[in-house]
Amino acid sequence: MLISNDEYFAVVESIKTRIKEAQYRAVLGANKELVELYWNIGQVIIANTKYGAKFVENLARDIKLEFPTAKGYSVRNLKYMRRFAAFVDDASIVQTLSALLSWSHNTYLLDKTKTLDEYLWYATQTIENGWSLSSLEYHVEGRTFLRQELAEKASNYKKQLPPPFSGLATDTLKNPYVFDFVEQREGIIEREIEHELVANIAKTIMELGTGFAFVGNQYHIEVSNKDYYIDLLFYNTKLRCYVVIELKNTEFKPEYAGKLNFYLSAVDDMLKHETDNPSIGIMLCKIRDKLTAEYALKDINKPIGVSEYKLSDFVPAELADTLPSVEDIEKRVKLIFDLDDDADGSGDDEQVIEREEIKRLRNSRTPLMLDE
Repeated sequence: MLISNDEYFAVVESIKTRIKEAQYRAVLGANKELVELYWNIGQVIIANTKYGAKFVENLARDIKLEFPTAKGYSVRNLKYMRRFAAFVDDASIVQTLSALLSWSHNTYLLDKTKTLDEYLWYATQTIENGWSLSSLEYHVEGRTFLRQELAEKASNYKKQLPPPFSGLATDTLKNPYVFDFVEQREGIIEREIEHELVANIAKTIMELGTGFAFVGNQYHIEVSNKDYYIDLLFYNTKLRCYVVIELKNTEFKPEYAGKLNFYLSAVDDMLKHETDNPSIGIMLCKIRDKLTAEYALKDINKPIGVSEYKLSDFVPAELADTLPSVEDIEKRVKLIFDLDDDADGSGDDEQVIEREEIKRLRNSRTPLMLDE
């Protein structure tokens, strides 16, 4: 007899959940054991440098002989283990942080980070935000550590927000924001930039950070029978607050803060739920002077941050292949200056051909992509 009542299905779902959680803990536990093993092997390798440069190669061979089906003990990976043990030399960090990352995450950070502080920041962010390897690569290549952790930030978050919310909001702020999927072109206006940000909303959210959910652009609010439109409105599930973003394709001006302050008051009054934290504002400008921004925010009573943003210096694909490399330009410049010294045409065949090409280009007035 089949049981089909709701109580039974609830019991089945709870068992399924427990099985999945146990499976996840097993995978996580196995990964933790593996990373700690690799670190310990790295320590042993460091302690036995007396055997010389061939020690790692011999070790890889002997491990292979003993465990022919085991993977992960190649010469290359053993050298990663040595680097890992030397770079992260505190066992407690390995146990509480590094071992919570996959080995692929760890080796990538070993290749890309220059200091232990940078490694620890990316490792912590990866764990807290659940970054996949591709997400980690995005943030490392985008230099998020420098723009979010080390950047000089201009905001009044600490003054206008209670702890620990003020710290979380400050940590979220970046300077500059990099929207490298939007082409920087002459005459581009704010509305065009906004349109590109919305059209590529997944990339925009990736750059803004964890927890951002898009609510709308040109979001309409009405105050005293007058219409107003917020450039970009988000809700941050991590901060549990609305985030109002205003976009200016100019240098920051103090009066911008007043307008954003007005929008935040309206959002807090019209949209904010009683369980939400106070709404915060981010003013994105093409250029931001930190001192000017700090003075502008000093007596503003709503939490606002001011940051710069950068767009992509885009080169169309159909033109990219036609542009000479730096090496090519240097070579051709040298040839130009060498022409008069080698007027007799001496040199090997390749040099003679290059000289003839330069002469042809000179005579035809074909540009060499150099400033004359």
